[in-house]
Amino acid sequence: MKLTLVNIKELKRNSDSPLLKRVCNYVIDRWSDYNDKKGIFTDVLHYGCQSGIVGELIYYTDTVRFYKQYRQEINTLLYDLMNGTGLYSPTELFGDKWDKEDPLAQDICNQNLLAWFGFEETLRNIGYNFETLQNCI
Repeated sequence: MKLTLVNIKELKRNSDSPLLKRVCNYVIDRWSDYNDKKGIFTDVLHYGCQSGIVGELIYYTDTVRFYKQYRQEINTLLYDLMNGTGLYSPTELFGDKWDKEDPLAQDICNQNLLAWFGFEETLRNIGYNFETLQNCI
């Protein structure tokens, strides 16, 4: 599929996933900021949400709210990634960023990390739909 605003909007319209719709909104909102539309994806996926590139996911209050709103979908993404990689604990996936004292992500640090993960992984999955992004994400 070609990376166009029409196709992003179509993905959003055809999805049942509230998380995917939210991330599509991010892409749509940033569309006019980029001459090379790949940059919307590559900037986030190369530098990560932790860099502050996603303005609505900078502060703990925002990331915790995002995590709680999309927790079920984020947990499914995490489960799928664990199955796909053979890494069966968040510590194996996230390294020292994961607070081992909070294995159920009840505290803000791990919720923050999972919010970023959910956003980035969903953006990556959206990107897989477009030929121009398949070799750069």
